[in-house]
Amino acid sequence: MSLLPEHLKYALSHEWAQIEDDNIIRVGITDFAQQELGDLVYVELPDIGQQIVANESCATVESVKTAADIFSPVSGEIVAINQSVIDDPEKINDSAYESWLFCIKATNLAELEKLLSPSAYEIMITA
Repeated sequence: MSLLPEHLKYALSHEWAQIEDDNIIRVGITDFAQQELGDLVYVELPDIGQQIVANESCATVESVKTAADIFSPVSGEIVAINQSVIDDPEKINDSAYESWLFCIKATNLAELEKLLSPSAYEIMITA
């Protein structure tokens, strides 16, 4: 398993969240998730401007093995999507922590407190 970046927060559903300026949260899936899924072949992301709610499905990734819902770690508005992972889903397999999926302008940053630290996430996936 790769090292978990210390600057990220982690969801029980295997998404990572990076806090940026102006209440923007960048979201991707963890290295553990991409390993479990296998070779990714398709990514469907939410629309820019879409309002989403924390812990609700808002995107999908498909691999040669299965499809998986991606859940939003926070509530807010989609302000950016990563077109490059739609065009080339394997980028997520190659570098899960650099291949973000979407950015949310969070309406309630307190929701981030429910996410896991790197050490707590590591305990969860190795238990």
